[in-house]
Amino acid sequence: MEMVKTKIQHKKRQVATFIILMLLWEVGSESVQYSIMEETESGTFVANLTKDLGLKVGELADRSARVVFKGSRQHLQLDPQTHDLLLNEKLDREELCGSTEPCVLPFQVLLENPLQFFQATLRVRDINDHAPEFPARKMLLKISEITMPGKIFPLKMAQDLDVGSNSLQSYTISSNPHFHVLTSNRSDGRKFPELVLDKALDREEQSQFRLTLTALDGGSPPLSGTSEIQIMVLDINDNAPEFTQELYEAHISENKHPGSLVITVSARDLDAGSFGEVSYTLFQDDDINQPFEINAINGEIRLRKTLDFEEFQSYHVDIEATDGGGLTGKCSLIVQVLDVNDNAPELTVSSLNSPIAENLPGIIVAVFSVSDADSGPNQEVICSIDDNLPFLLRPSVENFYALVTDGALDRESRAEYNITITVTDLGTPRLKTEHSITIHVSDVNDNAPAFTQTSYTLLVRENNQPALHIGSVSATDRDSGTNAQITYSLLPTQDPHLPLTSLVSINADSGQLFALRALDFEALQVFEFRVGATDQGSPALSSQALVRVVVLDDNDNSPFVLYPMQNASAPCTELVPRAAEQGYLVTKVVAVDRDSGQNAWLSYQLLKATEPGLFGVWAHNGEVRTARLLSERDAARHRLVVLVKDNGEPPLSASVTLHVLLVDGFSQPYLPLPEVAPERAQGDSLTVYLVIALASVSSLFLFSVLVFVVVRLCRRRRGAPLGVCSVPEGHFPGHLVDVSGTGTLSQSYQYEVFLKGGSGTNSEFKFLKPIFPNILSQSIGREVEENPSFQNNLGFS
Repeated sequence: MEMVKTKIQHKKRQVATFIILMLLWEVGSESVQYSIMEETESGTFVANLTKDLGLKVGELADRSARVVFKGSRQHLQLDPQTHDLLLNEKLDREELCGSTEPCVLPFQVLLENPLQFFQATLRVRDINDHAPEFPARKMLLKISEITMPGKIFPLKMAQDLDVGSNSLQSYTISSNPHFHVLTSNRSDGRKFPELVLDKALDREEQSQFRLTLTALDGGSPPLSGTSEIQIMVLDINDNAPEFTQELYEAHISENKHPGSLVITVSARDLDAGSFGEVSYTLFQDDDINQPFEINAINGEIRLRKTLDFEEFQSYHVDIEATDGGGLTGKCSLIVQVLDVNDNAPELTVSSLNSPIAENLPGIIVAVFSVSDADSGPNQEVICSIDDNLPFLLRPSVENFYALVTDGALDRESRAEYNITITVTDLGTPRLKTEHSITIHVSDVNDNAPAFTQTSYTLLVRENNQPALHIGSVSATDRDSGTNAQITYSLLPTQDPHLPLTSLVSINADSGQLFALRALDFEALQVFEFRVGATDQGSPALSSQALVRVVVLDDNDNSPFVLYPMQNASAPCTELVPRAAEQGYLVTKVVAVDRDSGQNAWLSYQLLKATEPGLFGVWAHNGEVRTARLLSERDAARHRLVVLVKDNGEPPLSASVTLHVLLVDGFSQPYLPLPEVAPERAQGDSLTVYLVIALASVSSLFLFSVLVFVVVRLCRRRRGAPLGVCSVPEGHFPGHLVDVSGTGTLSQSYQYEVFLKGGSGTNSEFKFLKPIFPNILSQSIGREVEENPSFQNNLGFS
């Protein structure tokens, strides 16, 4: 159904176009005639077109009037100010029209918007600017002395390029008693001289004559040309040569090569001897430019140069036969030149409209005319363009054509068309001319910007510098010029809690995104927003894209030790029985890190110890265990420094100090642990050790008895298990350990820490759930819930 509607609309448009062209033909059929003298100076006023064409003042300018002649030369022009018709160049009537009279140059006045033609002609009137000229400055005649008075001798005629009354009108000869001259008309209307014998000649009286032949034209003042006639008086010869025909006719194609035979003429003479021998000559107006030559012996006439039908369609040649006695005979030859298709068609562009808007159908792109200098079928032409182009050729009047668009164009599909117009004639063989024109399609804002991606993911490491370039978005527009200039902007976010304008900004020209302030992974891990791209067309078109910013964690938080607390009022002391086995669990260091990933992976190591090799720290869970069996010779008090280090780059660390007391049993009274001597005590000399060893051996017995007594007394006084902090005298109550914003943690935590008594492990401890669970950090809680190994490292049960 849609196809049927489209065909109906196309038919209607063709009918409308035909009606418009018919109207244009009717308007253009009225011809306006102008006349001007040749050799008139360029710029001379010719006519007032506005008045002659019946148009309103200024209408010629509004409708883009132009004057169009066939061919490449423009003889007239329009004054850009007054739009009067002026002479564009000095005209030479003889160059333009030759001997043709009247000399009429047809032209058209082309009006655009709307398209309209006016036919007009310019007649170039002749002035007397050429004097008659003879083809030769001297002419030779041989006349027998027995020639009777009244005999007529044809002479070579003069040539005058002017026409009408300015052309050659008469011939005169210098005064003499024997001859006078007659002015006769040839079949083509040209005038030629004939010499008439008035009085019998006597060779013995005068053997030769020199006369001056003068040719006069009808100009005012008249111009003239002269030639000298030399007459030789011959002895008696009573038979003149006679041609077999008084008039010969020949036809020859214009493409014949020089030397081609045109025709053969023949004359005979009844005399004998030298008086009967005939020689042939051409009576030509212009020996130099004449295209024919004759063989003086056999009368063959051949081409001397190539003919051109477009220049001359026929030639009238006079042929003279002369015998040995000087008698002559005359005949005429008419040569008709046959046209061949040797001229390719010509195309002249009168109007070109480029660029053209892409969304407007049916626009007149160009107006041009075609012509062919040949005649008949060789002059008929057809025009065509490539079939795959969205353009049509519509014929107008007087071989004018209009190139129009066949529907709307799309600049994004094709911004330029190189159209080749082919003009082919109907001759044999066919000749063609190709003319190329370039049509540019101007842009219309019919394409919205398109982002290279529907969504962008940008990675930003926390603690970045303000105004850091974090990425870019990019959009392209298939339009051009201002329609393709894109401006980027941030679109309002739907999340009221996201301060987008204080987080990022965008460069409106390049689409580069910048972080306005330092981002904190622990506060904001990811956020999303939309950016818009708007072109500068009218109306403006736009599109959107989603941007997701992911904040990457940086190792900016040191590990925080939860147990043992280092800010307690009294240091915590771990009790280890001397009977403990190797690998006995002394205590467990518990630490956390607010960072994530490998930045939160913690490792533990023993940094310092009072006695190296006695205790060890498990690297992954922070458990402090005995490295060997204890002996009575080991010091009772030990100070351990444990280093907690994360796996970041660079790694961050924290340290914790542990106090360990070796006891024989948990009933032994707890003594405050003094400061351990500096490590330099271990570096005493061998002599000091020997002295100490000897003193120890000598007092070993007494010391052992004293220790036994003290331990027994302590066990009797204290029946309950001992705590770890400051060895309190009574039962060790559970107490709260407060962590109040120390280190990098931003909130306060409270944990319930207590020791479990028993025979197995006296220093094992248990972390209960926080007293106030709501104040725990969400990030720490998430790590504890999702990572079971993290729970094990913390010692949660």
